[in-house]
Amino acid sequence: MIATKGYAAQSPETGLAPWNFERREVGPHDVQFEILFCGVCHSDLHQIKNDWFPGIFPMVPGHEIVGRVTKVGDHVKKFKVGDIAGTGCMVDSCQVCENCKQDLEQYCLEGNTQTYNGLERDGKTPTYGGYSDSIVVREEFVLKVSDQLNLAAVAPLLCAGITTYSPLRHWKVGKGHKLAVLGLGGLGHMAVKFGVAFGAEVTVLSTSPKKEEDAKKLGAHHFVVTTDPAQIEAAKGQFDFILDTVSAEHDFNLYLSLLKTNGTHICVGVPPKPAQINAFSLLGGRKSLAGSGIGGIKETQEMLDFCAENNIVSDIEMIDIKDIHQAYERMEKGDVRYRFVIDMATL
Repeated sequence: MIATKGYAAQSPETGLAPWNFERREVGPHDVQFEILFCGVCHSDLHQIKNDWFPGIFPMVPGHEIVGRVTKVGDHVKKFKVGDIAGTGCMVDSCQVCENCKQDLEQYCLEGNTQTYNGLERDGKTPTYGGYSDSIVVREEFVLKVSDQLNLAAVAPLLCAGITTYSPLRHWKVGKGHKLAVLGLGGLGHMAVKFGVAFGAEVTVLSTSPKKEEDAKKLGAHHFVVTTDPAQIEAAKGQFDFILDTVSAEHDFNLYLSLLKTNGTHICVGVPPKPAQINAFSLLGGRKSLAGSGIGGIKETQEMLDFCAENNIVSDIEMIDIKDIHQAYERMEKGDVRYRFVIDMATL
């Protein structure tokens, strides 16, 4: 076994603290890498608090991981020691079901193996995430990362990036489309960057007028303050797509009214309570309410390559791991521009 240092929550009632644990030895098909940077996702906080479902404790969060390969198994072909590599939200799947065979491992019919707060394929060994100094992942779920970009700013692409890239690609959003991005946070700022890069006319919908300047700097063409009735009225029936990144409660019926006929409202945020949807909000214009998770491994690699070619990374604030609780407090208040990333050298 490999001795590993990390930060873990011992229970939903305790904060994160240093914790030593063991990872499996590198097998024939495994890649081990030293973790250089790990992004801080809002889901990290939700999961250590048991907000969504009972967690597996002790829990080491983190699924936006970039590092340097330190060891490879005898049968590994795509990576060598010294390569820059990444791992996102999943580290395994059944690899044989209908969805996995279509490069949709995120929708594995047997359930994919989450990077943390999950179980290995044996159904009993817990997975531990990127708030740690190293990780061992099977080759098929390790991603190639360009060393030409700021590696710290690449880390959030492994979740925030692919979570917004995947639906925009699936619905073929691009030139000639009017895209509204609802919420300008860790997900939303990436949605703006990708929407603009794909050629769409992008509008940011936000409750905060203070974010207009940032939205325009990110490339957004328009900005709508959703608490202003006049601006909302003017925006009705304007958009082909709304990419909804908001994880707080909000009125879906209001935003469905902003769609054109045949428009699609795509959810990637996860509010804590079920939404109340009026059927007439969908019927009046043959509108669709849809959802999307992360992408599969092939699509995630495509996204990383696209970002390398187009110089797209996340806007980040670097933190020491000892400041993780302060970062969580700020994240809950929306006080981050736009993703915290842990410098794992501070572990």
